[in-house]
Amino acid sequence: MTIIRRVFMIALFLGACHATYFSITGVEAKDLTNWMTEHRGAVLKNIGTPFQSLQNQPEEKASGKVKPLEEAFDWERYPSKKVTATGYTAGAESTGKSPGHPQYGITYSGVKVKRDLYSTVAADPSVFPIGTILFIPNYGYGVVADTGSKIKGSRLDLYFDTVKDVYNNWGKKTLDVYIVKKGNGKVTEDELVKLNEKKSLQVFRNQYKTVKE
Repeated sequence: MTIIRRVFMIALFLGACHATYFSITGVEAKDLTNWMTEHRGAVLKNIGTPFQSLQNQPEEKASGKVKPLEEAFDWERYPSKKVTATGYTAGAESTGKSPGHPQYGITYSGVKVKRDLYSTVAADPSVFPIGTILFIPNYGYGVVADTGSKIKGSRLDLYFDTVKDVYNNWGKKTLDVYIVKKGNGKVTEDELVKLNEKKSLQVFRNQYKTVKE
């Protein structure tokens, strides 16, 4: 009996609320039903918008994964050039200089060799002037800062920290590189630092930066 009494009281309460609402607003139940029917699309759209926004968040952010730089931008909008690219180090095997030499690790432009998101690379200045910024698939950005007696024409030499890195991570490849910015004949250490510290690109940096123990 107690349960029945409670159900009956709830029904009376809801009925009273219903009557009060329609007496105040003057809206008939059928009018409210018609309005909902006519605007159903807009109502559902507004309700769905926040959820849709969540669904449309990039998969990388939701999963914590980041696309490779090769896939993150439309590189085809930049002019490209087919080159043969090899790898080099600062050591005697590539430069004839050993640690302790005053010019060890110093490029033709005067900046220090660097393997990072923006790395130093060697090129023929008549093809890629010093300061030219290239995007090199599977290597990252290359800033032309060095030259080489064997680096003539459509050739590049990409800097790596060790001989092991050269063999394991590159070797010799023929590929298209993208010319992001043509150089003006010079590059400075400060410019390299600023390029590698661009906030918008930090999410990609660990894909290329050498982690030193």
